[in-house]
Amino acid sequence: MPVRPILESESAFGAEAGAAEAMTTSERDAGNPAMSRGSDQGGAAPTGRAPAGPTAPPGSPQANRIPAAQSGIPSASAPARPALTVPRTVWPGAAARSHAATAGVAGQKRAAATPPRPGARVALGDYSPVQVLGSTAVLGVFALALVGIVVLLARFVLAIGPGREFLAAFPGEYPLPASAPVGLPAWLNWSHFLNSFFLLLIIRTGWQVRREKRPAAFWSPRSNKKRRISLALWFHQALDILWIANGVVFVVLLFVTGQWMRIVPTSWDVFPNALSAALQYASLDWPTENGWVNYNSLQQLSYFAITFVAAPLAIVSGVRLSGVWPKNAEKLNRLYPVEWARKVHFPTMLFFVAFIIVHVALVLATGALRNLNHMYAARGSVDPEAFSSDPTGLLIFAASLVVMAAAWVAARPAVLVPIARLFGEVKQR
Repeated sequence: MPVRPILESESAFGAEAGAAEAMTTSERDAGNPAMSRGSDQGGAAPTGRAPAGPTAPPGSPQANRIPAAQSGIPSASAPARPALTVPRTVWPGAAARSHAATAGVAGQKRAAATPPRPGARVALGDYSPVQVLGSTAVLGVFALALVGIVVLLARFVLAIGPGREFLAAFPGEYPLPASAPVGLPAWLNWSHFLNSFFLLLIIRTGWQVRREKRPAAFWSPRSNKKRRISLALWFHQALDILWIANGVVFVVLLFVTGQWMRIVPTSWDVFPNALSAALQYASLDWPTENGWVNYNSLQQLSYFAITFVAAPLAIVSGVRLSGVWPKNAEKLNRLYPVEWARKVHFPTMLFFVAFIIVHVALVLATGALRNLNHMYAARGSVDPEAFSSDPTGLLIFAASLVVMAAAWVAARPAVLVPIARLFGEVKQR
């Protein structure tokens, strides 16, 4: 039975329902003109081939006419869908999302290349810049309030009787073994600088690899040209090798010279003393310490964790994600899935970033000149006031920052491509 007479005989509510049904049928048949014609004639839907009939001669107006179902113009038997008069309040269903995800690449590129209209609001993710700034301001106020609460609570704990007794019993550090060396040698200063240098570039390239979608160049080893990685990933892995080599030399010299006793706990008193140091830091009445002789227990635990926990985790997870790992070792891959490595590698990088921020802030806030002389100039004394006005360490530290900034700027394809070609083949876009 034809659709048109039925629509005309419906009531107001039924007319709206019939129009919706007719529009749905028209949209479904839009991709198949033959099916649309068959439905209009009231017959069964054909199997994809239009019924035979007279064909218009080429070049005639009838031959050039585009069917309504293909041109997108609503036909007389399918009324146009009325426009929405209220904002959409629901998200599309799963089918709509999957259809959008599998849309043509050309359409996505055109949408991405279309510049925003003048005066249009450019959103950052799902939020506008004003909303982002407002949210940042609100979070900043809450963070300051939280810091204030922590400071007041720490001062209250250290002011009461049990807090004072705990502070007297555990001042924040414990004596080192009698054989522990005093002072920081020059090799440790150099290793500290190289560790900072490599780690800065490793974090930069790791973040670049994580966010890069269209690498500017690719590197392949000469022995296996089918294996291809991005130039940023090659630089990241090359820095990893240098960082690991520096770390191996550092750990070996630590145990050869006895410096390990300064960062490896040698007594269970390290834990209550670390809590005491944390309370003193939180109360803003920071513990008096002289890193030339001994670190406080919180420093010792932090340096131990960064050297013997975080660094090995970064290495083991990085090796699993690299091309060094055997791809065909099924049993080994089941024991150590690549998903575990991904879940460990990125949080470890975040731990390094947090450690660097806190470490640098405390170095500068607890006697910058004295601490920089210890770390960069190998100059110090058992007297904590010595070298507290000597600028030597500060000048060396400033020079190291210049070197790091120059390496950061130079880490681009124009500089990296000639270096990468020494170790393999490079192809640029």
